[in-house]
Amino acid sequence: MTEILKIAPMEIERESFRIITEELGNRVLDPEQAPIIKRVIHTTADFDYVDSLIFSPGAVRLALDALKGGATVVTDTQMALAGINKRTLEKLGGRAVCFMADGDVAEEAKAQGVTRARVSMDKAVRMGENVIYAIGNAPTALIRLREHIDAGYRPRLIIGVPVGFVNVVASKELILETDVPHIVARGRKGGSNVAACIVNALLYRIDETRGAKQ
Repeated sequence: MTEILKIAPMEIERESFRIITEELGNRVLDPEQAPIIKRVIHTTADFDYVDSLIFSPGAVRLALDALKGGATVVTDTQMALAGINKRTLEKLGGRAVCFMADGDVAEEAKAQGVTRARVSMDKAVRMGENVIYAIGNAPTALIRLREHIDAGYRPRLIIGVPVGFVNVVASKELILETDVPHIVARGRKGGSNVAACIVNALLYRIDETRGAKQ
């Protein structure tokens, strides 16, 4: 019979991270990036993210500054929106939004013959640059963001982790080519859960830092 560990509910996460650290073995991770990478592994049970999760220089520090400054987090799915710790985000003066289900976005997408994700990015860009994008589903969102970046737009961070096959790999490479701060899961893997996970991992870092200072 398969052995089942007897472990207190509050210890499950701690034990999971212990196992992750153990299985990483002698692999040395960047100290700023390690908590984000480990939390993504915790969410997905996929150690490929150790190599595929790409951070632009200073991305974590810049992302933390943005969150502390009340940045708005824009997602491309309601699932990612639901997964983000909005209570912690709101304490920092920020909020999380998703425009995909908005009536004006649907109408404009139909009129243009394009995806809602593309139009929702246009709507988000009009909010200004104090924005973190958490894209876990739609490569067309990343493609549209690259077009805005080429026109001079500079958001605080792009989390580019859409999952799938059509244009997914290419859309991520478009963001990796930019000088906009980014955290990108190179390749086909990702998802709305990964996008939300990365945002939450950054928020946890702020909580941990504050707790250490108290």
